[in-house]
Amino acid sequence: MSDAPEGALPKTYDPAGTESRWQQAWERAGAFHPDPQAPGEPFSVVIPPPNVTGSLHMGHAFNTALIDTIVRFQRLRGKNVLCLPGTDHASIAVQTILERQLKAEGLSKDDLGREAFFERAWAWKAESGGTIVGQLRRLGYSVDWQRERFTLDPGLNKAVVEAFLRLHEQGLIYRGEYLVNWCPASGSAVSDLEVEMKELEGHLWHFRYPLSDGSGHLVVATTRPETLLGDTAVAVNPSDERYAALVGQTLTLPLVGRLIPIVADGHVDPAFGTGCVKVTPAHDPNDFAIGQRHGLPQITVMAKDGSMNAAAGRFAGLDRFEARKAVVAAMEAEGFLVKVEPHRHSVPFSDRGKVPVEPLLSTQWFVRTEPLAGRCREALERQDPQFVPERWSKVYRDWLTDIRDWCISRQLWWGHRIPAWFVVSESGGVISDTTPYVVARDEVEALIQAQDQFGSAAVIEQDPDVLDTWFSSGLWPFSTLGWPDPGAADLATWYPTSVLVTGFDIIFFWVARMTMMAGAFTGQMPFKDVYIHGLVRDENNRKMSKSSGNGIDPVLLIERYGADALRFALVREVAGAGQDIRLDYDRASDTSATVEGARNFANKLWNATRFALMNLGGDTPASLGAPALDQLESEDRWILSRLARTSSQCAELYGFYRLGEAAKLLYEFAWNDLCDQYIEWAKPRLGGEDGPARRTARQVLATSLEALLVMLHPLMPHLTEELWHAVTGAEDSTFLALQAWPEADPAWVDGAHETAFQFGIDAVRAIRNLRALSGVKPGEKLAIGIVTSQADRLAFVAANQAKISRLVGAAELLWAAEPSPGQLLGIVDSDGQVGITVPQQSLDALRLRLEKDLAKADKEIAGLAGRLANPNFAGKAPPEVVAECQANLAEAEAQAALVRGRLAELG
Repeated sequence: MSDAPEGALPKTYDPAGTESRWQQAWERAGAFHPDPQAPGEPFSVVIPPPNVTGSLHMGHAFNTALIDTIVRFQRLRGKNVLCLPGTDHASIAVQTILERQLKAEGLSKDDLGREAFFERAWAWKAESGGTIVGQLRRLGYSVDWQRERFTLDPGLNKAVVEAFLRLHEQGLIYRGEYLVNWCPASGSAVSDLEVEMKELEGHLWHFRYPLSDGSGHLVVATTRPETLLGDTAVAVNPSDERYAALVGQTLTLPLVGRLIPIVADGHVDPAFGTGCVKVTPAHDPNDFAIGQRHGLPQITVMAKDGSMNAAAGRFAGLDRFEARKAVVAAMEAEGFLVKVEPHRHSVPFSDRGKVPVEPLLSTQWFVRTEPLAGRCREALERQDPQFVPERWSKVYRDWLTDIRDWCISRQLWWGHRIPAWFVVSESGGVISDTTPYVVARDEVEALIQAQDQFGSAAVIEQDPDVLDTWFSSGLWPFSTLGWPDPGAADLATWYPTSVLVTGFDIIFFWVARMTMMAGAFTGQMPFKDVYIHGLVRDENNRKMSKSSGNGIDPVLLIERYGADALRFALVREVAGAGQDIRLDYDRASDTSATVEGARNFANKLWNATRFALMNLGGDTPASLGAPALDQLESEDRWILSRLARTSSQCAELYGFYRLGEAAKLLYEFAWNDLCDQYIEWAKPRLGGEDGPARRTARQVLATSLEALLVMLHPLMPHLTEELWHAVTGAEDSTFLALQAWPEADPAWVDGAHETAFQFGIDAVRAIRNLRALSGVKPGEKLAIGIVTSQADRLAFVAANQAKISRLVGAAELLWAAEPSPGQLLGIVDSDGQVGITVPQQSLDALRLRLEKDLAKADKEIAGLAGRLANPNFAGKAPPEVVAECQANLAEAEAQAALVRGRLAELG
């Protein structure tokens, strides 16, 4: 070992200090602020914008780790990389939070007024958005913060207005009455994404509906009795012979007295219930469709606050759930209740309001999606975009094929206000479904249009609603780059973007929105690839979510282990694209075995680099130069061949988004190849006298370590930046993040030597295991034999006899075609054995220890077998207890067989 100083690295790795220092240095230098005119093939990612609703969760950390791994790799490949950050205004979520705060203060948004409410919302956004940006920085996101966007930024608002106008001009945006998901708690229509299906224990009520002519009745079943007040028909399947003669006749609706027809519709499942379905077109999407097909009236019996309206008759004013009880009681009292059955069914809940949504007829703004979806389906036939893994393209295609018009208006204040103005009387007026309107870029343009069409006295009033958050998010890949400005340099350079990285759970809601919008406004799909990843699951393999209370704050793990350890742990767990990952976590102590293992890996790299610095004597890879091929010894040739192969394989894995495999490959190369093998084999040369052998070992170590740090940088950016500077002596203003991917010398690749060297590694391991088994003291020298019939292996052992002897502590190293008599034998592989000559006293001690182990195992086997043979245990104990006993018995029997085999070897 050299007496050189330890260099710039302290003894202990401090993740917090290291990460903070490099994050500040990268940002201060604008390291990730690309120039559109810079050389290199453009590569771009616009990150999925997290909602400004508090703080990031583990899903965000996972997505961040994947994206940043990809973009950092592409920079190392010489690409002109833009990674653009931003946040989403999240209309419903933010307004719900703010209204809750106001309620706690005894206020409402109407008390404040729209302008004051907006001031409060922007102040809240500044605080919450700052928290999120700070968390993203802590994760080491190599994004261009100078290009940070927010979906309510003026530039993005301009894009939203322009998109609305263009779609309206093309007849793709219209205003009409349609059945929407209505959240009574937030007082707004909500998108499918904001609806969460929950399995609830409920009831199925069976009611008699009498035929108007008094000849009998039909029985219908429903989970929502309160909606029967709005029934306008009963439907049966046209092929159902039981009711064929009744189609066209009428029923008298109980409690209401309204005559309603019996209609035949193919939607009805004749095998479900009685085969008769009540039809309430104004309160159920399937019923709405039946009503459209049969021209049925639509009767809304519920107000938007969830109470029953005047059309509900005697039940008006009751809350919907109170009305349910009252309707059932009335039906029973009047003899219409047949029976009540327990029934488990799915109920749609508002994700934000936390109450069941109501399908309600409402006048809203809609986008005709079929023309937009058709363009996307045509592109998908050309694999544009390319889904990774490809199976998710079917999910995407199916959704585009079975698509409804998109309700884009929300009855909120926080968001992009709809750029439509109603033309009202001078005194103002009630805005109705038929009130004329104009669509314009601003109020001045709207007034000019209104006066041109309706006269100079026309008065306008802007629609108070805002657009669905997903409308602005659908423009995100190109609005953030400068669209609709045709001369925007960023748009010309980095659009279409290179890859979208997202979870499979928003393919329908966001990915498809972006492709539809991009096709309409740019004529191109917004990204070339869509890399779909799975979800983060907890220690019990449950999906993490805030509502389930099983989420993990990534900041807690960053503070304990460091951002690099968390990133590496998350990416390494990815078994394949689209698959969920599991994160072991102890909630009592905020510890994670998964992340702790990654932290240990970081410490291993730190200590290996400190060792290298002590043995490089102040030299760097540049000052040492490349190793000469004719000076390489066995371990040099092996590690350089492994390095060349790893560099090539890793680049391929990164490039094809097989990030988990890349992480595992680098882990194995760093821990096993470089640290555990090469350094151990080369240690005498590294610490020996100056000369060609030492210089070559130092060259190889410096070359291998620097290349490893570059390859690991996408996964562990802060740690590798710190170690790379220590190894290379680079100025602080020069960053590893901007270096080139290591291109190995093709002459280094030597597969035959790798195979022979691996035999040497395995043989050393087998000999060490025999020493440990025999109980021979570490300092005791032994005669050791290595047996193999392969000439290349024999040649390798002969050439490296001294090194192998040092590694295994041998007095002499022998090899022959047959084992030596009296040796303790171990297996290397199908054509390799090792043997050690153990002193008799050690063999006697080993035999005694093995006999004790066997007696203990036999006793355990007898106890477990007797327990399982007892009918009282086997028949009455819980299945999991019996299974555990069986597993313990199998383990004990395996241990006993192993010990018997060892005793047989001793003779």
